[in-house]
Amino acid sequence: MPEVIADKERLKQVVSRAVDQTPVTDIHTHLYAPAFGDLGLWGVDHLLSYHYLIAETMRQTSLSYEDFWSLDRRGMADHVWKTLFIDRSPYSEACRGVLTTLGRLGMDVASRDLSAYRKWYDGQTYLDFVDRVFSIAKVKAVVMTNDPFDPKERELWLRKEESLLQDRRFYTSLRIDPLLYDWENQSRVLREMGYEVGAAFSPEDRRTREETIRFLVDWGRRMKALYLAASFPPDFDYPADSTLSALLDHCVLEACGRLNIPFAMMIGVKRRVNPSLGLAGDRVGRAKVEAVERICARHPQRRFLVTMLARENQHELIVLARKFRNLMVFGCWWFLNNPSLVEEITAMRCEMLGTAFIPQHSDARVLDQLIYKWDHSRRVIARVLHAQYEALHDTGWRMTPHEIERDVRNLLDQNFWTFVKRG
Repeated sequence: MPEVIADKERLKQVVSRAVDQTPVTDIHTHLYAPAFGDLGLWGVDHLLSYHYLIAETMRQTSLSYEDFWSLDRRGMADHVWKTLFIDRSPYSEACRGVLTTLGRLGMDVASRDLSAYRKWYDGQTYLDFVDRVFSIAKVKAVVMTNDPFDPKERELWLRKEESLLQDRRFYTSLRIDPLLYDWENQSRVLREMGYEVGAAFSPEDRRTREETIRFLVDWGRRMKALYLAASFPPDFDYPADSTLSALLDHCVLEACGRLNIPFAMMIGVKRRVNPSLGLAGDRVGRAKVEAVERICARHPQRRFLVTMLARENQHELIVLARKFRNLMVFGCWWFLNNPSLVEEITAMRCEMLGTAFIPQHSDARVLDQLIYKWDHSRRVIARVLHAQYEALHDTGWRMTPHEIERDVRNLLDQNFWTFVKRG
């Protein structure tokens, strides 16, 4: 007979162990497989010069933006380390994440010895380090963000397509923001690649429409993309009298249909409100959940992975996910990836969606970040799930460890694979 959990302390142990030990599929990252060479970022200097930490540093330093950006990578890391870790206590989520990562890699964070951390990394190779990080983070697979509009990455795909896909821990997604927001310039790129598109996009222009679809399908197949993806500003609306809306209706979602893959929408980022900060200069804005409602309703045969950046959008989005089975809510993106907000949002999703969502993704840009982002997220997810199972236990319902492990496996891994392979 399978064990039935009767004791609340035993229940907590089973939930904690299941969340801690279940291998994760990280469905959205900015990481790269080793075959992509120096596109893959790793190491303590990249950890410290991550744009989250740059934004914090520039609030606390008299150094000008120009002087900061004139520093090399090591110089930036030195300045961030002194400003945030030595001159002040590093308890922000981004700072604590660096320390969690270094500690889990076996370094002595109490020493505060940046030179020793660099020396440790000098003894690593990227390939071996990938193995180490995936093992520590208990990540079985990640989905990369792959951009054919980036000349360097595009050249790699054209020259090394097969070798880029050999490491099956790294899956691909086709990112298409430039196409949606900069048709005038990116249409020239398409023409250079042999696609006969016009300088202006009109759905009535059949050749341009079909050639754009052909480009998306060609590159989706070349990359073996699991989904197409784009980010959207807070004022994104759908449908609308815009090139963006026309591209979605007549090309992007048609390509998703031909490829039989979902479209991932990340909504709510307002770009470059402070251009002097570079990537750190973006902010959040409340978006229109109605746009997601209308695109799901208008395209019931298409699947949509959706995350929204504003805390204020979360309840509406969760309610909407109860109405559309072609909508999968995922992750706590960017400014929401803080424990207090992850806990609030995950609890709300559990209460309204049961197990039918994807609780987290790392959005990692530096390989090492997989360690802390999943370490911190697992702790929060375990607390939330324990509260849910304890409340269920109080009704008189009794669970087995196998049932809890099944639920956790679905949340951290299988829900994504089931959704992308549906149909």
